[in-house]
Amino acid sequence: MSRLKRIILIAAGVIAVLLIAGGFWLSRGDKAQVAFDQVTGERPKLTDVREQTFPTVGVAKAVGWKTGEAPTAAKGLKVAAFASGLNHPRWIYVLPNGDVLVSESNSPPRDAKNGGGGITGFVMKTLMGRAGATVPSPNKIMLLRDADGDGKAELKTVLISGLNSPSGMALVGDTLYIANTDALVKVPFKVGETKISVKPVVVTKLPGGFNHWARNVIAAADGKSLFVSVGSASNIGENGMDKEAKRAAIWQINLETGEDRIYAYGLRNANGMALEPATGDLWTVVNERDMLGSDMVPDYLTEVQLGGFYGWPYYYWGGVPDERVTPPEDDMSGYVIRPDYALGPHVAALGLTFSTNAMLGDAYRSGAFIGEHGSWNRKPLSGYKVVFVPFANGRPKGKPVDVLTGFLSPDEDARGRPVAVTVAKDGALLVTDDVGNTVWRVTAAK
Repeated sequence: MSRLKRIILIAAGVIAVLLIAGGFWLSRGDKAQVAFDQVTGERPKLTDVREQTFPTVGVAKAVGWKTGEAPTAAKGLKVAAFASGLNHPRWIYVLPNGDVLVSESNSPPRDAKNGGGGITGFVMKTLMGRAGATVPSPNKIMLLRDADGDGKAELKTVLISGLNSPSGMALVGDTLYIANTDALVKVPFKVGETKISVKPVVVTKLPGGFNHWARNVIAAADGKSLFVSVGSASNIGENGMDKEAKRAAIWQINLETGEDRIYAYGLRNANGMALEPATGDLWTVVNERDMLGSDMVPDYLTEVQLGGFYGWPYYYWGGVPDERVTPPEDDMSGYVIRPDYALGPHVAALGLTFSTNAMLGDAYRSGAFIGEHGSWNRKPLSGYKVVFVPFANGRPKGKPVDVLTGFLSPDEDARGRPVAVTVAKDGALLVTDDVGNTVWRVTAAK
């Protein structure tokens, strides 16, 4: 490479960083043109896309919570810290005895071989640093125990460490399954124990590296298999579809044989998964594609059908072609399953749990709680809250309802960012906050 070319590339990189990280989006970034709630629900308003060479960048600066601050609970609810002083808490899992497991985790280091190099990698690292997402991964699972039932965990102890960017957890019998970023692993574990010293055994290797590092795992209703979510390596396959092998998919792994199959695919970044209590069907929340404007494409909640194709990267929302992507050799648009429910554009929906056993009042009797981590490429910001989607007869119905807000300060700094949600043994809603380093507990106001 000539000296002149190197100078040009360096200059271009510096300009890109200054434009993006320095706030260029405020004056030139794409701005939403329709009301946010019009892009939610069973029949969202889909507008014309506004393709972007450079994305709108609007990352809320991570500042954390000041003493005495907390999120704002909806009317009829109250919120308090169940556990604080954690280290980037991501996923959460409640054991049968009421103990709570929390994975303290973050993205693994990324080099040039797995998408972390060059100008793009540098810019993304800068943006994620602003969002509080570049702390080294703690790589451990904490056990939290509220022994006296006062709504606060007195015991906070390391259950297991030395993992590799762990996220989801599932207990089947006396075996705890943990979804590392590159493998599903297992360890023997009996409810009540507070320490695991044995080395995890690999059940199935998973594709790792590049974008969308977090893996989730839940047990099937019969306990004979596990579902594992694996996000795409890129936005729209721009690095080559060879790098997307068995990604943008939900796997099903047979616990007796260890065999795996793709249960559903074309799901750009599915994360939270849960079984709908009325039907037993698998549901998930999915982060859709970027750089098509502030109004498109909505993230979504959907039932997951065996063998189902949900469009990524070629199509979105039931077969609309993404003109940026070279179409497949065979026209697959007629096979794309339309998502059941739009959550709005760029909310970064991660957590999902149904309200089964939640003791929060009649308004939350039937439906799903969803943790929205918050947008990085929309103006104005979206997400940064926990919402409730009402269900009737096993299907979503109506608009999402705010449950927990206030994660953004009046200046739109991120005091916290919700990730996972689950229902505790006592019926409270638990929410992990990886910027506030807290697990929040939501209960009915008395």
